[in-house]
Order: sequence, then C-alpha cells, then structure tokens
Amino acid sequence: KQIDLVIDATHPFAQIVTGEIRRACEISGVQYLRCLREKMEAVPDEADRVIWAQSVEDAVEYLQNTEGKILITTGSKELKEYTKIGNYQERCFARVLSTKAAMEESVRLGFEGKHLIAMQGPFSEEMNLALLHQTRARYFVTKESGKAGGFEEKLKAAKKAGAVLIVIGRPQERGRSVQEVCHFIESNFGKKEQE
Repeated sequence: KQIDLVIDATHPFAQIVTGEIRRACEISGVQYLRCLREKMEAVPDEADRVIWAQSVEDAVEYLQNTEGKILITTGSKELKEYTKIGNYQERCFARVLSTKAAMEESVRLGFEGKHLIAMQGPFSEEMNLALLHQTRARYFVTKESGKAGGFEEKLKAAKKAGAVLIVIGRPQERGRSVQEVCHFIESNFGKKEQE
C-alpha cells in the first residue's frame, strides 16, 4: 500500500499493541510516530477521595484493606487481579466491553449476573453516576485515560456519589501531542485538507 508513516494513537494502556505496531514499522522500514492522549491538566488531590495507584496490583492491595462495594472499570484483561480481594464476588462489579471474549473471561473469573456490566464507553458523568448509585459502590476504580477516555466524567461522578476514585496512573511513554502530530503531517506531507 506504499505507506510512508504510521501514527500510533492507541490507548495509553495498550502497550502490547503499541509494541507490535513499532516492530512492524521497524521491520518494514516505515516511519513510526506515537501520538499521546492528553493528560488531565490538574486532578484534585483530595486525600481521601482520590487515590493514585501505580498499577492494578497496587489498587488491589489498597482495596484489600477496605470495606464496601467496588465498581471496576479497568477492563477484563486485569480482572484476575481483583479476585484477590476478599469476598470479591459480592463486593466487586466489573464494567467491561461488550465483546464475547471480555464476557467469557469475566464469567470465568466469577464476575456474573448483576456484578458484570457489559457496555461500550466512553461514558457520560450521568451514566457513571447512575452505575455508582445502582451498585452502591464506595470505590470506583479507573485508569487515567485522559479526556478521550472519559476520565473527567468519572472524576465528577465519583465526587457526586461520594465514592473514592482509585486512579491507575498511565505507564510512562514517549511521543508527541495531537497538535505536534498535526504539525508534523502538515510540515512533511503538505497542508491538511479543509473539511
């Protein structure tokens, strides 16, 4: 197809996919450019309302010493870690993608019935708030997925519901902002077409 440039704008937590894209570009000699999602400018650090974790494992370790329901929105691939929480089948509610693979993996791990919510995001503040109320969750676990991933809506919903937001920080990576990528394309491939 005579591709000159690949722009990788995958999810910040899709490290395996990013690695595969990079390798494919190296093998085929195609230029690779990583486009990073915008991070939130400033997230209020309300000591008891926002807890930062370096990984899912860290979040689980914190949750093992708590009581109350937990709404998990970190995806089906990491659900296995949450099975380490005592009484997880009663305490935890998993919101996962509505794919066959995600559903099967979730059920295999013991998340089913009202404790398994299959939906495609990103979600509005109102939808997050409704799920927090429906599950009576005291803890809301998410990844720091930036504006595009609906992070701000989760933050606001948790605050309104009085839930503690547990945020799994992004892996460190190098790349360019959306604006820098657009500038690179304009500079190297001509002006953008007017829409």
